[in-house]
Amino acid sequence: MIELSRVSKSYAKSGVKAVNDADVTVKNGEIFGFLGPNGAGKTTTIKLMTGVLKPDSGTVSIDGIDMAERALDAKRRFGYVTDNPELFARLKASEYLNFVADVYGVDTADRRERVERYASLFEIKDVLNASIGSYSHGMKQKLLVTASLVHDPDNWILDEPMVGLDPRSSFNLKELMRERAAAGKTVFFSTHVMEVAERLCDRLSIINKGAILFTGTLAELKTRGGSDSSLEKLFLELVDDKEEAKA
Repeated sequence: MIELSRVSKSYAKSGVKAVNDADVTVKNGEIFGFLGPNGAGKTTTIKLMTGVLKPDSGTVSIDGIDMAERALDAKRRFGYVTDNPELFARLKASEYLNFVADVYGVDTADRRERVERYASLFEIKDVLNASIGSYSHGMKQKLLVTASLVHDPDNWILDEPMVGLDPRSSFNLKELMRERAAAGKTVFFSTHVMEVAERLCDRLSIINKGAILFTGTLAELKTRGGSDSSLEKLFLELVDDKEEAKA
């Protein structure tokens, strides 16, 4: 379970709030989508959620563990796929995966089984002895996804995870998201692809200019714009309405 309570973060120089009083609760056993236009605050929110950034105010907790008070314990509870898969170029992929497994204290048998499964699923098993620097963007993304699951986290946090993936890998990633949610684990992901969010999400939030505009199910969102409306149409109407209200 992931909880953000009244979390805010401002840019140091401008004072503009990248995230403004955000409340987000992601329940166990659900896939939660995080949607917003470019610059809306999605990645900043995720960096606050994962402890990469510290909030100016508010609290972040992972499975009830306060990020500010017990950061290491909280960070052990999730796997994180960033929006920028820049990794240690001089390491072999296998060395990187073992490094991650060591950090999380994963035993030899479990790490071998998980690396075997996910590296095979994303078709990088045969290149694990190659240096990461020789990998394409898509291969780095697959490696990062594999590394994020090596400790079998209860919470999986992904920032634009489909970017750079081929169709088969995107399909397999979505199946993994469904599998983990069905097992009672938490899946949180940001995306620009409305069709993916519409098919996958149990609940979602829409953020724009740092403010959460909506949180709930797609059915609840459709009560605002008609049951026949697509998520894309509802999203654009909600964001546009907010822009007009500020004008």
